[in-house]
This record gives sequence, C-alpha cells and structure tokens, in this order.
Amino acid sequence: MKHGFLPLFLGCVAGGLMLAAAPPSKPVPESAPDLPADGLSVPADIRRDATVTAVERVMPAVVNIATRSRVHRGGDPTQQWIEDFYGYRRRPESDDYSRGSGVVIDPEGYVLTNVHVVQEVDDILVQFADTLESLPADRVALSESKDVALLRIRAPKDRRFKSVTLAREDDLLLGETVIALGNPFGLGGSVSRGILSSKSRRAPESVPDGSPLQIADWLQTDAAINPGNSGGPLINLRGELIGLNVAILQPRTGAQGIGFAVPIKRVNQAMAETLSGESIRGLWFGARLQPGQRPLSVQSVQPGSPADKSGLKAGDAVLEVNGRPAGSLIEFNRALVTAGAGREVPIRVRRSGKTVSLSLRLVDESVYFDARLIRSRLGVTVEATETGLVVTSVDADGPSARRLSPGMFLAAVDGQPVGELVPLAKLLHSRPSGAPVELGVSVFRRMGLFVRRQDGAVRVTLR
Repeated sequence: MKHGFLPLFLGCVAGGLMLAAAPPSKPVPESAPDLPADGLSVPADIRRDATVTAVERVMPAVVNIATRSRVHRGGDPTQQWIEDFYGYRRRPESDDYSRGSGVVIDPEGYVLTNVHVVQEVDDILVQFADTLESLPADRVALSESKDVALLRIRAPKDRRFKSVTLAREDDLLLGETVIALGNPFGLGGSVSRGILSSKSRRAPESVPDGSPLQIADWLQTDAAINPGNSGGPLINLRGELIGLNVAILQPRTGAQGIGFAVPIKRVNQAMAETLSGESIRGLWFGARLQPGQRPLSVQSVQPGSPADKSGLKAGDAVLEVNGRPAGSLIEFNRALVTAGAGREVPIRVRRSGKTVSLSLRLVDESVYFDARLIRSRLGVTVEATETGLVVTSVDADGPSARRLSPGMFLAAVDGQPVGELVPLAKLLHSRPSGAPVELGVSVFRRMGLFVRRQDGAVRVTLR
C-alpha cells in the first residue's frame, strides 16, 4: 500500500504506516507539599489536574509488548526455487525483535493491541509500564480487518491486574483533550497530550503524494505518536479507552501532528466477531453480543444455533449467566466456557422492559461443523490430512459436480484460508443458500520423479 502512513510499532513498517508501543514507566512521584503564595492558600496540589489523574489511573494497565520472530534470510534464487518446488525450508538463520504497546482490559490479564504488533511472531513478552515485571503472553483472537488483537498474560489463576475502562462508542467530542500512552522508540512508558482532531477518517481521500488514504473510520489526533506506540491506549480525561494508537502520516508528506487510532467502536466490533461469533473456545454458541457496555446486548442470533434454541433474541440485554451477573464480554465467555458443552446454563435477560429466564445448552462445534455439513452445502466429501483438506468424492448431482474432483485440496473460501474441517464448515454455514462462493483449490500432479503443485479457484453455488 502507498498511503503515506507509518504503522507505529518498532521493527515493522507495513503499508506506509508506522506503529508504536511503550516500555515500563517509573512510579508517579509523590506530590510536593502545599506552599503559600502571597498570603493566599494554594490548592492541595495545583499540578494534579485531569490529565495527571487520568494518566495515574491508566498507566498501571499499559504494557510494552516485545516480540521475537525466527526469520529465514533468503536471497539465493536457486535455493528459493528448490524450497518452493520440494516444499523444503531451511532452518531460520536469525531472529527479529520488535516492540509495540498494549493495554489491559480485564483483571485476568486480557490485553488489547494491534494485530501487526503480534502477528506471525513466535514469542510475546509483556512488560508493565509502571514496573519492571515481564510476563509471557499468548494470542487469543485476531481481527486483521480492524487491526485489533487480544492477548492473555500467562500468570497464576488468582493473579489480578489493573485494567482500563472502555468508553462508550458514541461518547467522543471533537476537540476534547486526549492522551496517548505507549512505548515510543522503546524508551519506556511515555505520555503525550493533544486533542481529538477528527472522529472519523474515511476513504476516499488522498495524501500530498497523491496516494489514496485507505483507512476505516480511524480517530485522528495531534497527540504525539511515534514508532513503538502501536497498540497503546488513546484515552480521554476520564481515563477511558477511546482507541488504540495505530499509525501516523509519514513526515515525508509534510504532515505534522497527524496521528491515528483505531476507535473503540471498531475495537468492540473486533471483540464481538472474535469472542462471540459462532463459537466460544470450541463451543458453538451462535449469537453475537455487543461488548463495551453494561449490560451486554445481543446483536444477532444464528438460526438453529444453541442461542436460537434457548430463545435468545436480538436486542436482549443479558443480565445474568449461571446465576451471576453477566459482566463484560470476557466474563460472559468465561462463564459459558466453565459450563462446557451439554450442560444447561440458566440465563436471565431483559426484553421489552421485562425479565425473561432462558436455558442455554452449548454444543461442541466439531460435532456440528463437520464433514456432513460441508457435503450438505458443497456436495463433496472432504477429509482432513496432514497436507490439508482433500476432496475424496463428489456428488454427481451436487453443486460442485464438474467443478471439483477427487484428489483436489481445498485451501480457501472467498480468500479466507482453511486447513481444517471446522473452519471450513463454519465459513460455509455462514453463507445463505444459493450464495456463490469462490473456493481456492490446489492440485498435485506427478511428473516422473517430481510432483508439481498447481493453484487455482472455482466458483460454486451453495445449496
């Protein structure tokens, strides 16, 4: 991409964007004693304004994210051809390290950051900005389209962390003071202040060099954002999270004070897609909830899903799960995962001003999203192998007749890679009957002592 943007995490430049993060910052010093001035009393501490208070509230939840990637340093065309042809890969010759930022959003150690900070890395280490403590973390969910990633810190079950409060999606004031926290250039916990310059930046626009500004409703601010700030929080004076720092307009364009953040609305959408979509950690739920508000509200319900069979409806406000307050989206998911599959889980919702009691029974997603579902939609029998998903038979009267044949491998659906039965079945299940889908396929052909791989795509109408 040629956007004239710099993604803001150290060690990565992608799409002309420059990402940012923040290492641990030093503890806030105690305030100075009150001093008289010209015989007049001075407030308890005139320096402790709304900005200082917000930073003190949020900084314990800010983390620096260090990542390590094992990288193969190529360059020999002959070696590259051999590797591509035979599927052989040399061992990595070196490691790449990069830094970004993040913010804790749940006391159990769930951390928000940008996808580009943690994607395709082998190790993730978070370090709190107000201490020197470093802990490993794992990826929980990624939303590449919105550049939002959710991590979880590896820590004892009884460990609790300071977390930030999420702002309401529509609670943004043009020109209000905002604060960016992060780890610019790996210097450590850093704070910058500015205003909210724009609540929404959309394409089509262009930067001075004429390239399109392909961004989706980012917030714009003049608070200083630098490489390493990516994934760090952008907060308001209440100390509420309004966005994740993501990029700056490249200085070569002549821009000054033009930084961007993924808005909390997009962050909520990303969490709704990844945490309350068709399944919750291998369990089929079948409803999507709206995060970032209390109580949680139901956005949509899949027909025939466990949520649908329980009587859950779009617009319901979830009050209790298994006898306890529903809490945040993460707490809601945790309650359902604890209950597991096959067990009745009581749920209380508010609907049209009345309280309604429901009973939900989750299903192991692998029981429903299987080869039978795939055959019912595509008319082919698919088997999972170490190489991928291979077509073993094709129904003569099915939608894939004369398009697919035994021995072909299914690699993608509408550009989304699939390598296992459950993801493939879930993608097909989400499409309506009669909808066309593009299937990425691979064919391996033997040529004497060699095997050649050919990739292509076919269009099939789902039944």
